[in-house]
Amino acid sequence: MGRALFLSLLWVTMLSAARVVQALPYDYSSSSECLPEPLESHYGGGIIRNSDFSAGLQGWSSFGYGVVEEGASASGNRYGVARNRTRPYQSVSQKVYLQNDTHYTLSAWLQVSDGNADIRAVVKTNGEFIHAGGVEARSGCWSILKGGLTASAAGPAELYFESNATVEVWVDNVSLQPFTQEEWAAHHHSAIKKSRKKTVRLRARDSTGKPVPGAQVGIEHVRSGFPLGSAMSAEILHNPAYQQWFTSRFTVTTFENEMKWYSTEGVQGREDYSVPDAMLRLAKSHGIAVRGHNIFWDQPSQQPGWVQSLSYPQLRAATARRIKSVMSRYAGQVIAWDVVNENLHFSFYENKFGSDASAAFYRRAHQMDSNALMSMNEFNTLEQPGDPNAVPGKYLGKLFQIKKFPGNTNDGRMAIGLEGHFSTPNIPYIRAALDTMSKAGVPIWLTEIDVAPGPNQAANLEKILREVYAHPAVHGIILWTAWHPQGCYVMCLTDNGFRNLPTGDVVDKLIAEWQTRSHAGVADADGYYEAELFHGDYKVTVTHPVANSTVVQSLSVDTETTGARSEFTIHV
Repeated sequence: MGRALFLSLLWVTMLSAARVVQALPYDYSSSSECLPEPLESHYGGGIIRNSDFSAGLQGWSSFGYGVVEEGASASGNRYGVARNRTRPYQSVSQKVYLQNDTHYTLSAWLQVSDGNADIRAVVKTNGEFIHAGGVEARSGCWSILKGGLTASAAGPAELYFESNATVEVWVDNVSLQPFTQEEWAAHHHSAIKKSRKKTVRLRARDSTGKPVPGAQVGIEHVRSGFPLGSAMSAEILHNPAYQQWFTSRFTVTTFENEMKWYSTEGVQGREDYSVPDAMLRLAKSHGIAVRGHNIFWDQPSQQPGWVQSLSYPQLRAATARRIKSVMSRYAGQVIAWDVVNENLHFSFYENKFGSDASAAFYRRAHQMDSNALMSMNEFNTLEQPGDPNAVPGKYLGKLFQIKKFPGNTNDGRMAIGLEGHFSTPNIPYIRAALDTMSKAGVPIWLTEIDVAPGPNQAANLEKILREVYAHPAVHGIILWTAWHPQGCYVMCLTDNGFRNLPTGDVVDKLIAEWQTRSHAGVADADGYYEAELFHGDYKVTVTHPVANSTVVQSLSVDTETTGARSEFTIHV
């Protein structure tokens, strides 16, 4: 009896291990287009029953005493329709059961009967309404809403879709797929291995070209290839401790306020670039790349005081001088420009110059610095699924408007800047939003990451950084943690003695984790030594086992290190 129980438990353990190894792969697919017919449900619908409405309304019901009916397209595609809506929450819905501490990825295809309408996916649990994603749906075509949530407790829940518009809401091909924390971490591991690492083969040869079996090979990490950095403040110019702490960690930075228009021209006609000039010299002396932040800011309250009262012709002249002044000074010295900051939530220049104001600024910026990335920089696209102004579809709509403006072709080197000012992060939503944003086919940067104070600040920061670093579409990360003696904007990494706070410990831990430790080994019988390395720069030392000669060579590993480019010959 005891042996049978032991074997049974062993079998269960083996099955559990197999499930972890064979965790369901994550589906990164999404769409930025409005399609004539919806694509198939992710994961076959996951825990959603009758996800494609092929069995009519079976499994579905009405939320909020609305009217729910079955609809069908001319091609025979069936879907759910919420009609006669007089309240935002009147919707097609389905009851589900959520598991504790489990991530859920959500997707649904949505359409409205007339015009455009903002739609949010909401999951109602015991006394809580969780926003799980949003999209601007249109009439005549289907748009994907991709989002997610984390269940903090097991129990019944109900998924529905809400909109302030009273139009009909059409719903099809819904999916809600659970992933355990272990499966979610396995996705990270798989994505990092594919997107942040490469396997390289080093081959030792002698002066005649013959392989050198038994050659001693050492690989030493010099510099990380993935850009990870922090904002810096002017305080760094006169504080050696700040300089040492900062430059020993980061490879990219943004000046917190010092390059903004209100800092360089606080009084009309009196420009002063002495502070950003000095900060740029400091960054360059340590090989730290700089993002230009920002040329213009669309928020009315963030204009230089004297700008507010300018007439139309005066503002035209002032903006032309501003963009020429700052860009001619720093062109070729920054890797990217936040051309118009936060132009989804605010519209100072659009109100003055018309709806194409931002697009015209981007055209001029590209003309002045054609090698730098030109970024839209915006908040709440990742942070708040319930903010209709900044959902991925709205962001991409603005991006495409700018790219289509005469003179702004695909050669304009557009980029996506997502600020990342988080309170409690919705981790599955972050991943889903990045999936949709990636369909623009341009580099994505996290530009201003911070987390609201609280007992879970450091833990939440780690979750966010792990999520965005692992996503294949993310090209760089900057923390919004510029130091000031009176305190940081929201989140500091150190105290005033530059001793790490828990948030700083998280950053240091991840910097160490995301780089390859020193390798040492011996070449095989054919002179080969193989190693899996994070993207970055390395110093390779190879010693001949007989002649005792040693060669030191530099090695760079990046996304282009594939095929023949992943094999390196070293002569010893």
